[in-house]
Amino acid sequence: MENILEEVKASFVKDLLSKGKRVDGRGLLDYREIAVEKGTLPNDDGSALCRIGGTKVYAATKFDLMMPFPDRQDEGVFMVGCEFSPMAHPTFEAGPPGEESIELARVVDRGIRGAELIDLAELGKTKTEEGKVLSLFVDVHVVDYCGNLIDAAVLAASAALSSTRLPKFEDNAIVRGEHGGAMELKRLVAACSLEKIAGHVVADATAEEEAASDGRLTVSCTSDGFVCATQKSGAAGFAPDELMELIGLAQGKSKELLSKI
Repeated sequence: MENILEEVKASFVKDLLSKGKRVDGRGLLDYREIAVEKGTLPNDDGSALCRIGGTKVYAATKFDLMMPFPDRQDEGVFMVGCEFSPMAHPTFEAGPPGEESIELARVVDRGIRGAELIDLAELGKTKTEEGKVLSLFVDVHVVDYCGNLIDAAVLAASAALSSTRLPKFEDNAIVRGEHGGAMELKRLVAACSLEKIAGHVVADATAEEEAASDGRLTVSCTSDGFVCATQKSGAAGFAPDELMELIGLAQGKSKELLSKI
């Protein structure tokens, strides 16, 4: 019964798109309402809540000390983790990270690294006697899923990083609860995800539209206008001319997203 219902929803979405319409009445390339609130989790070193329509994603940053990677002894460590709360959607289950949460964490990580937001060499200057370096972790928590998690997660992470305070380091350890100044970022990053459904491209897809999608193109762009990462998923293809047009569209939409931080 559930599969039949999903097929009916997908058919309805495709039928509307064939007439140039969407279920919620938006234009094909329009986003839902976007809101970003920084400093939502005061116990973390930085945090933000991003809302895109009904989709809500928290991101929080935390500093710690750990051994550097063997091939990057003079750099700090940066990692992104992601968790899907069971309350966010009926299909999300409690337990260890699944394939979808791992993929989301990788896309967020790739955008931040590609944009070179964080000066890892500067973090690496804070080092303990045993060789541990200052390391930064970004945790992404999906609390409500109504489509387009990638764009919401990247924007939440970018906002959380922009509000991150450097920790106080004293006597070979981090002093919890005390901070120095704000962490300096080289730039910010946002992602624009575009779904191809029955030959039509839509921005900021809802969960129903994602279920009907034949493929997705995600383009991450920096606040100074450069494309820093891309990812394609699904079977749908994109012609070279179409791809360049969509990249240009993503650059414009990324500016719109970043203006909310």
